[in-house]
Amino acid sequence: QVQLVESGGGLVQAGGSLRLSCAGSGRAFSSRAMRWFRQAPGKEREFVAFINWSGDSTDYADSVKGRFTISRDNAKNTVYLQMNSLKPKETAVYYCYSNNCWGQETQVTVSS
Repeated sequence: QVQLVESGGGLVQAGGSLRLSCAGSGRAFSSRAMRWFRQAPGKEREFVAFINWSGDSTDYADSVKGRFTISRDNAKNTVYLQMNSLKPKETAVYYCYSNNCWGQETQVTVSS
C-alpha cells in the first residue's frame, strides 16, 4: 500500500503561487497514476489534476487549466502541483490520491 504525504500548503495573496508536493512511499509509486483533489469549506471534494505514471499525460479541471501544472519525479517518488494566479475561492484543503489511497491533506488559503 502506498502512503502519501502532502506538503507545501500555506497562506498566499490572490494572484500568488504555491507549489504542493506529494511524497509517496513504496516501489509501486512510480507505476501509478496520480491525482490532486481539493475541498473548499462547505463544498464537495473536486478533481483538480491528473498525471499518468510516466508523466507524459496530464489532465486538468477546466477551472485551473493554464494556471496549474502537475508534474512528477519518479526518482524522488514525488508528484507536484504548481499553482499560479491563485484566487480566494481556491482556498481549500488539497489532497493527492492514487489507487484508493488519499494523502492526509494540506491547507491552501488565498487571501483577497
